Amino acid sequence: MLATPLLPPDAPMAVTDRAFYEQLGQRLAERRKARNITQVELARILGIAQQTMAHDEGGSVRIATLALAAKALDTPIEDLIGSAATKTTGKRGPAPKIQQQLERVSALPKVRQRVISEVLDSMLAQATR
Repeated sequence: MLATPLLPPDAPMAVTDRAFYEQLGQRLAERRKARNITQVELARILGIAQQTMAHDEGGSVRIATLALAAKALDTPIEDLIGSAATKTTGKRGPAPKIQQQLERVSALPKVRQRVISEVLDSMLAQATR
């Protein structure tokens, strides 16, 4: 099985990145538990060791594990990474551009979201003058 890490093992990781991966692992564990599947069972389904599954849930998720786990848990990968698209209210077609942008912003670390929010506040204040 391919075990490609999301980041190279020697890459320095920012605090916000570490938090993202830890939350990703937590969401993976939550989905597994919601389906009443043990780490051992999910590891067997994925063809990996239980210890690897524990590392994944601890924040060291690998791309191959993430994709296979999403499929095994019948969960969209977007739900695991925390950027699930919000549904539009009965409209067909693609979401409006501003909605797509907001979804992309919501997937960013909180620090970056705050910067974007401040820029928007500034621009909106100028637009109402």
